[in-house]
Amino acid sequence: MASHDFDVLIVGSGLAGLSAALHLAPTHRVAVITKRALHDGASGWAQGGIAAVLAEGDSFDAHVQDTLVAGAGLCDLAATRFVVEHAPEAIRWLQGLGVPFSQEDGALHLTREGGHGARRIVHAADATGAAVQRTLIDVVRATPGITLFEHHTLVDLITARKLGLPGGQRCLGLYALHEATDEVVTFRAPQTILATGGAGKVYLYTTNPDTATGDGIAAAWRAGCRMANLEFIQFHPTCLYHPHAKSFLITEAVRGEGGRLLLPDGTRFMPQHDARAELAPRDVVARAIDYEMKRHGLDCVHLDISHQSPAFLQAHFPNILARCAELGIDITRQPIPVVPAAHYTCGGVLTDLAGRTDLPGLLAIGETACTGLHGANRLASNSLVECMVYARAAAQAVAQAPRAELSALPPWDDSQVTDADECVVISHNWDELRRFMWDYVGIVRTDKRLERAAHRIALLQGEIHEFYAHFHVTRDLLELRNLVQVAELIVRSAQMRRESRGLHFSRDWPALAAPAAPTILVPPVR
Repeated sequence: MASHDFDVLIVGSGLAGLSAALHLAPTHRVAVITKRALHDGASGWAQGGIAAVLAEGDSFDAHVQDTLVAGAGLCDLAATRFVVEHAPEAIRWLQGLGVPFSQEDGALHLTREGGHGARRIVHAADATGAAVQRTLIDVVRATPGITLFEHHTLVDLITARKLGLPGGQRCLGLYALHEATDEVVTFRAPQTILATGGAGKVYLYTTNPDTATGDGIAAAWRAGCRMANLEFIQFHPTCLYHPHAKSFLITEAVRGEGGRLLLPDGTRFMPQHDARAELAPRDVVARAIDYEMKRHGLDCVHLDISHQSPAFLQAHFPNILARCAELGIDITRQPIPVVPAAHYTCGGVLTDLAGRTDLPGLLAIGETACTGLHGANRLASNSLVECMVYARAAAQAVAQAPRAELSALPPWDDSQVTDADECVVISHNWDELRRFMWDYVGIVRTDKRLERAAHRIALLQGEIHEFYAHFHVTRDLLELRNLVQVAELIVRSAQMRRESRGLHFSRDWPALAAPAAPTILVPPVR
């Protein structure tokens, strides 16, 4: 079995993972391990932009306050101020790498999105994530000291306790499945950074790519790390509703530039739900759309930006304009059909201000982590900047950590398993999980729905554990195993929160409870 030794292992190739790799490369031998190609993560799908205080009249305090309001009382103030104050530096770093941000009159063009009290969204037209990722991938490929392992899927973290080693518990490396050889490879390093993204694929409808299966969250839980706030799943209000438009997001910036949400008869409904109307935070808008769809028996609502000129739409939303045109929707003349869809995992692996987890030698950054920034609801465009700020902080923590000796690690043992004879079990379980999570643990929840979901998850876990124990691992099996684990954590967190706050809305517990407190899950063995 193949084995590799490095100073740092980074799992995930989105903005968080690649940023950390670039910060560490001058002084460390870095491995970037990603389960598909470098560009296949969620970062490249981000349309809107990156929030940073750059305009005259704006302030750090204003950005912090907008974040706290959106987070419904659960944001960690230290984490929020840390990210906000380092955001302009992160933008300058990206500019230095050559990211082609949109300009106006020789300066960065700043747009506005829901929940923000000022224009502070730096963007590259309506495909910011793609522009950032293309630039970073080019730089990473040209940087000595970074070794890329594409098409390697995380199987599990290796810890001292799992190996029965004396001394304190710590992360020693990981096992990863190499798809090309169908071989489980051993990676050793004194420091591992999880940057594997969120878990949107646990739901039937999502704006996330197929890679968003909660791999890092599940692996960290199995390794003994605490989780926080996993009940807070952000449903983006506006995903394109069309049978041939899988996971196509209509960016928040469309509403920021005056887009209005309408019923099929043209009636505008958001002012009846919130004084901020279309510029209310995402949880408010998503619940309003869900309410109107159920009240009127609708498959979707409509988002209208046709009052803007074709030239304006071409300049600001060229990708949305083109994609909708391919599907027969002319957004210069007609509204866009939209529905809410699972978009962002606000909770995750509990970390400190440097991305360190409970497990020495293991850090988590980006959507995998719960830093406290997002609270009960992520403010639009705060995610990409969190990736960069914590990537730098984690790199600094790794650089300052004492260099540990590499421990001898056993190769992966699959001598007692066979090839699966009924892979259809995996696809059936995958479909069942995503459907009942959508029905029972979606935008609006009840105690009975959560109880039903928990019962079904327990049944699935038994089947999947048996499958995992007796057959060779595949990427599909590993992803299903992780999704079911994350689903259990989401449901357990939701059952613990006996109130409605931010993204978690319960018909049985409609009021806010005091004081506001995070939901912390502690694994059985730590």
